[in-house]
Amino acid sequence: QVQLVESGGGLVQAGGSLRLSCAASGLAFSSYVMGWFRQAPGKEREFVAAISWSVSNTYYADSVKGRFTISRDNAKNTVTLQMNSLKPEDTAVYFCAAAPRYTGSDYAARTVYNYWGQGTQVTVSS
Repeated sequence: QVQLVESGGGLVQAGGSLRLSCAASGLAFSSYVMGWFRQAPGKEREFVAAISWSVSNTYYADSVKGRFTISRDNAKNTVTLQMNSLKPEDTAVYFCAAAPRYTGSDYAARTVYNYWGQGTQVTVSS
């Protein structure tokens, strides 16, 4: 069965960095679009970043553009989110998600993604 397991969350001061990883198993990883979403208390889950399955194009929410970088290693079945210049408003549970062979343009839509991890908490103190 498909499993997505996030790691790397924690507590960091504003301006600091964290590196999240998502280890995938049970799927043909190189054929999946991989995304990161986040959900803060009392808010809806929102798109953070995505990386395509074919040519590794990347997509970012405006709120994280220039600060976060998504990358993938198809040999290791992992996707990583490097988060720099963190702000208190980045505090949320971060989820990894996978979408098989998606070729559309709506990478930010939750409905595109078939599989989700359990999430990892990121807390940024001011």
